[in-house]
Amino acid sequence: MASSSPHVSTARQPLRVPGQRANGAAVVAAALGLPRREARVALRANARRIEAAAWAQPRTNSAGRRRGEAAVCAAAGQVAGRSAGVGRSVGTEVSLATMAVVAMGTGNRVLYKLALVPLRQYPFFLAQFATFGYVVVYFSILYLRYQAGSVTDEMLSLPQKPFILVGLLEALAAAAGMAAGAVLSGASIPILSQTYLVWQLLLSAIFLKRRYRVNEITGCFLVTVGVVITVASGSGAGASLQSTGILWPLLMILSFFLQAADTVLKEIIFIDAANNLKGGSVDLFVVNSYGSAYQAIFMCLLLPFLSKLWGIPFHLLPTYIRDGAACFLNMESLSSGCEGAPLLPLLFVLVNMGFNISLLHLLKISSAVVSSLASTFSVPLSIYAFTLPLPYIVVASTLPPGFVAGAVVLIAGLLMYSLPQPQNCGKTLDKRND
Repeated sequence: MASSSPHVSTARQPLRVPGQRANGAAVVAAALGLPRREARVALRANARRIEAAAWAQPRTNSAGRRRGEAAVCAAAGQVAGRSAGVGRSVGTEVSLATMAVVAMGTGNRVLYKLALVPLRQYPFFLAQFATFGYVVVYFSILYLRYQAGSVTDEMLSLPQKPFILVGLLEALAAAAGMAAGAVLSGASIPILSQTYLVWQLLLSAIFLKRRYRVNEITGCFLVTVGVVITVASGSGAGASLQSTGILWPLLMILSFFLQAADTVLKEIIFIDAANNLKGGSVDLFVVNSYGSAYQAIFMCLLLPFLSKLWGIPFHLLPTYIRDGAACFLNMESLSSGCEGAPLLPLLFVLVNMGFNISLLHLLKISSAVVSSLASTFSVPLSIYAFTLPLPYIVVASTLPPGFVAGAVVLIAGLLMYSLPQPQNCGKTLDKRND
C-alpha cells in the first residue's frame, strides 16, 4: 500500500527510432534555432495532443457521458482520438495494459510474501525502504524523460496542491491499513478490500459525473462476490471478523476508501492536464514522482505513530533500521536467518514498482474502476501461485474449497463489465471531436 510504462501510441513510433528522432530534432533545431532537448519536446508535443484528444473536454455532465461512451468504444476495440489507419486500437491497448497489471499484480503479491521470508523480523523496514526508494527511482526516470523531451517544463510546473493531496491520501491509507492489519487476520483483509471497488464507483460518479450501465454495476458486484468466495471459503474469515469487533474492520475499510480517493484524484489530474496543457496529457512519471515525494514527506511525519504500531519504540527506530539494513544486505557478521536476501526483497521492490507504473498507465488510458478490476483479478491467481513449489516456502498452500466457483464468478463479472454498449461508437466519437 505504501500505495502505477508510458502511453503507447503509433503516433509516436517515428520518435522511437533513434536515427529518425535525431534527424527530426536536428531539422527542428536548425529551422527554429532551438536546443536539441527543446526540439525533441516540439516533435513530441503534437503526438501528446493527439493522445489527449479524447480527454480534452471540460468535466461537465455531458463531458462525463461522452468520455464514458469513448471508454465503451475502447472496450469494443474501436479507434478513438487518433488518425484512422495510424492509431492503435484503444481496446487493444487497454487489453495489453490490463494483462500487464494482472501479471505484475500477481507477481507483486507472491514476491511480497517471499521477501518477508528473510525480512520476517523487519517488515516495517521493507515498507519504508520501498517508500523512500521509489522517490529516488521515479525522479531519476523523470529526469531521463525530461532530457529526452517526453516531459516538458509545463508539466513540471503543474499546480502542486493535487499532488500534495495524493501524497497525504497515500500516507494516511498506509497508516490506517497498518493499524488495522496488525489486528485483523490475513483472510479477512482481502474480503474487506472489495469495498475499494465500491468506493471507486461512488467517487467516480460523484466527482467525475460518470454514469455506469447495469451490466457494469452487475459486473463489479460479481467480481466482488467472486473474490469473497475464493478467499473466504474454508478460511474462517467471518469468525475472525466477529472476534475483532467493529473498530478495526471499519479502519481497514477507511484505508481502502482513502486508496480509492487517491486513484480517482489521479484520474482527475490526468483529465485536468489534458484540458490545460498545450502539449496534451501529462507524463505519468510526473504524477508518480510528485505523489511519491509528498507521500514520503508525510510518512516521515507519521513515523512516530507508525513505529509504535509495529511495536518499535521510536527511540529504538535507528537501531531497528540498522539491523533491518544488515539483514536486507545479508551481512552475516551482523545478521542471521536472512537467507534469500537481498535478491528476494529487491525482486519485490522492482516488481512492485512495475506494478504501480503499469497500474497508473492503465488508469491513464482507461479509468480508475478498470484499473481496480484488473488488479482484483490477480487475487485468485496469486492464491493459485502459492500452491506451487516456491523457493524458501517449505509447505505449499492448498486451494480453498470455493476457489474454482469463486474464479468462475469473478471471470463472469469481468466479462459482464466489458460487454460493449449497443450504439454507434463512430458517431459518438465524431460528435465528441466536433
